Amino acid sequence: MNDIKTGQNPLVEMRDIHISFGGVKAVDGVSIDLYPGEVVGVLGHNGAGKSTLIKVLSGAYKADTGQIIVDGHEAKIENARDARDNNIETIYQNLALADNLDAAQNLFLGREIVDKLGFLDDAAMEHKAREVLHRLNPNFHKFTSPVSALSGGQRQSVAIARALLFEARVLIMDEPCAALGVHETRMVGELIAQLKRDGLGILLISHDLHDVFDLSDRLHVMKNGKLVGTVPTKDVTHDDVLGMIILGKMPEHLMHLAGPGATNAPNKEALE
Repeated sequence: MNDIKTGQNPLVEMRDIHISFGGVKAVDGVSIDLYPGEVVGVLGHNGAGKSTLIKVLSGAYKADTGQIIVDGHEAKIENARDARDNNIETIYQNLALADNLDAAQNLFLGREIVDKLGFLDDAAMEHKAREVLHRLNPNFHKFTSPVSALSGGQRQSVAIARALLFEARVLIMDEPCAALGVHETRMVGELIAQLKRDGLGILLISHDLHDVFDLSDRLHVMKNGKLVGTVPTKDVTHDDVLGMIILGKMPEHLMHLAGPGATNAPNKEALE
């Protein structure tokens, strides 16, 4: 992995995020960042807080305290529209596609192009859909088929294309390879690689360590609402990460990688 941080600023930073539900701290002082052309995996058992943290960024939840910085400026994200206004799009596990509509209709659902007379401009929408889908997946040809007839990998293409169509720069992907076969999982990996080359930042939520290790540049591991640590994928093993997930602390031999905010990272004075 290249040093993606050199000469670049983060696309997005979440600083000291806190959110509680009924007195239970779902996210407790977590800070993470994401750079252009980077995939960051967010890991942890059910209840670790990873989904809640990401839903704060997507606008599904509003943090109690903390900051979200987008392109160096503080952003107010209280709903999905705020997230989109900051070029942050979310692709949920169910993809939220309308099965009875074709690719172009799904891409423009709720944001249709109309002509001067106010009628739907189907030709313009199909042309734009073909343009963005071919850029993302040159082998996609089923533009007039309902998405219910598409494979899982092709459906992912449509969901990602919809986000790109409206200039997403940060993409949140929730279990993108769940229930996909080997070929379709490989297709999604190729889509993600293309997005990286285009300079997007991707936050990837997955329970599958193999997928995360194959796709991610860095890993944010959480447990009980706290950040256990942030580590470069190339510098850790599956066993290292499983230990972080289960025990909720950094292995001793990885302490130098922990980064600020990690659960058991040494304090500044201890490092000096």
